[in-house]
Amino acid sequence: MSSRSFENLQVYRLAETLSDEIWRIVSGWDRLARDTVGTQLIRAADSVGAKIAEGSGRGTYQDNRRFVRIARGSLYEVRHWLRRAHARELLAPENILSTRPLIEELCPKLNAYLRSIGPTDK
Repeated sequence: MSSRSFENLQVYRLAETLSDEIWRIVSGWDRLARDTVGTQLIRAADSVGAKIAEGSGRGTYQDNRRFVRIARGSLYEVRHWLRRAHARELLAPENILSTRPLIEELCPKLNAYLRSIGPTDK
């Protein structure tokens, strides 16, 4: 496996940015919204970067790829919770403008990172 630290990966730093932006948004919500949709949204957003980090520390290409796939699933979960937040009128227009580009950039970068990890299957 590469000796490159996960902290230096652009995809990881982008996941951190998304996570911090989600935290900033949710912290302004009322208690009910924070305790329901907000908690799920924050956990899913935090999971993207956490899984990238965990996968890089697992020691095998196969494990790293598996955790990046889980990170991708967490990113899709973020998209789900943002849709719920939008439907429940919890997101201001500026929240959509700040998160959409991050997600649109992160999705293909996660896929590219996945393809770059170790030898290909078959």
